[in-house]
Order: sequence, then structure tokens, then C-alpha cells
Amino acid sequence: MLRMADRLPPSWEIDVEDLGNVYGRARIQSCNACVSTSMALCCWPCNCYERGDKTEPDLLWDLDLYARLDLADAWAIVGPINWFGPPSNLKLMFDRLVCMNGGNPREALIDHKDPEKAMALERSAQWEALSRNHLEGRTAAFFCYGDEGANEVAADGRPKVLSHKQWFDPNDWPADRDRDAFLPLVLQCRYSGIEVPEELWTAAHAGVGKPYADDQAEDMVRDSEFMAVFDAWGDRFAAFVHSKGKVEPGRYRAFGYEPPGHRIADLKLAWREVRMRLGHPARGSSPAVQAAEGLNRDATLRPKQSAAKHPRR
Repeated sequence: MLRMADRLPPSWEIDVEDLGNVYGRARIQSCNACVSTSMALCCWPCNCYERGDKTEPDLLWDLDLYARLDLADAWAIVGPINWFGPPSNLKLMFDRLVCMNGGNPREALIDHKDPEKAMALERSAQWEALSRNHLEGRTAAFFCYGDEGANEVAADGRPKVLSHKQWFDPNDWPADRDRDAFLPLVLQCRYSGIEVPEELWTAAHAGVGKPYADDQAEDMVRDSEFMAVFDAWGDRFAAFVHSKGKVEPGRYRAFGYEPPGHRIADLKLAWREVRMRLGHPARGSSPAVQAAEGLNRDATLRPKQSAAKHPRR
């Protein structure tokens, strides 16, 4: 990240962030999949969490990443391949960016987080004007890197310590298409109107056949072939962004956004939750219909308890 920043044009304003885990630091909280209830329940920017929340601290809000992504003309994303996919923190960030695609920019219309009001809004004529790709027009570039299993893979293409070798088919190994590890992130960007040119979606290998202990940052920068692929990707990024120029901001900005207060709405939602815990969801709501049809049998006053504690009936 720092190497790339040093190579970008000196006239550019560059914003960098490291999403790696640090002991005691807040994490990016998981997406609550509000969209599965209603697109209008998913607010832009995400209102499932708040800046400075002590109960559920959220790094995405605490680092003001919604506003920073909104301000940027282009994003350059660098990360390792973990289990044929992106690192968990990076995946969490993109999960929470679902709100950039069609998210509700006016949470007051749904009393902060009222599912029934959100479903009604989504079905209304008003919704079409509200739902839009809030970060459309920007450019995203992805560089991912892997080690093809480092020194754990035997000559037959299977892990050396594998006992049930017939259960692992080396032909399924996606080492020749490593960049597909970031395919979900690329498709999410393209789905949201963010441009990801083919030439800015790149993968490279480092540490192949070596112990993990011998594939640290100092080892990677000594790998001239690997660094040549990385630097060429960075140069292509700089050239593309320069030729494209500035990106006009969307109508509903994350930059400068101040979340509205919602104490009264929280009290209403708390009463709704208590009724659901007691097995009495709001009349006409999806939970009420689901309960009547036997789809939901999890009414409990102790929702934090493991599902394993609930007796089978």
C-alpha cells in the first residue's frame, strides 16, 4: 500500500487505510442483511451501527469510511487470498457496502428501522426516486496475491498432510484463476455502477513452495517478478484514473452526513421486539404470517441464548 502510494502522481490527494486486525481495535461489524426484508430497510449510509457505539463498536463508522469512499474518485484495493477468497475484514466492508446499491437515503421515512414501514416504502411510487447507486461512476482496482498453498502441497497437487486424499481433487484447485478470489467484490462494484476494468483486476503469486515464515513483506519485496506485476498494476491504475478524471458526487452524500436522532423510534422498535419475543408479532407483518404458517418457531425472551439451548418440539 505504501509502495503504491509513493509511486502515484505527487499532485494526487491520497487516502490510505489498513483494515488488518489490531489487538483491542474495533472491527467492522457484520451486515445484518436488511435487504432480505426490504431494500428500503437498508439505509445509505448503513444505520445498523453508529459512530462511537460502545456496545457494538464499528470500525467502518469509526474510520468514517463511508464518507472517504464517497469522496474518492477511485479505490485501489490490495489484499491477500485467504481460503480462495478475500480476507474477512475486506469482505465485511463490502458486505456493509450493500447500501451503496439502492440503499434508502432517508431513514426518517421508515422511523429509523421499522420493517413494516420499509416494506411499504419499497412498494410505493416514491421509492424509485430514492433508490439509486450512490457511488456510481467511480473506479475500483483490485490486486490480490496468493502462494498456491506455500510448502504444504505435494507433487500430486494435494495437501501433504491429507489422509483422505480421494476427497480432494487437484483439478478443483483454482491456482490458475487466483484473481477469481476477489470476483464477488468485483461483481458487487460493477453491479453498483462502479467501473472495474479488466486490466485493473490482477492477481500474482509470492512464496510458492516456501514456508509461510519465509514469505513475509521483506521477502515479497525481494521477489522481482512479483513486484514487477504489482508495480505494473499500479501504473495502469494511475494512467486509467488520470485519463478518466474527476467523478461527480451522487445526490445523497455520505460525506458530511450527520445521522438523525432516533430515540423515539428506538422505543417503538423496542416495543415491537418485546412483542415478537413473546410470540405476538405485529398483525399483518411478515413475522406474523410466518408464525401462523409455522415457519418461525423461535419466539424467546432470551434471543442471545444459543439455538442449541432451545428444545426441539
